[in-house]
Amino acid sequence: MLTEEQIAETRATLNELHVEHHDLDLVISHLALNPPHDDLLIRRLKKRKLLLKDRIVHLEHLLDPDEQA
Repeated sequence: MLTEEQIAETRATLNELHVEHHDLDLVISHLALNPPHDDLLIRRLKKRKLLLKDRIVHLEHLLDPDEQA
């Protein structure tokens, strides 16, 4: 069971990850729509975005383990 402090820290981390995930989405969209784009950079950003999403799901599950993630 998480303490109140751990819950607060996890929620703060989740918020930061959501913001970074959203920002990456915007950057990827911008790069894809504005040629010439760097395919390698876009692939790396998409991979980072997926890793962030996995971490978000994991932290959300820690906060509410009964809810399906």
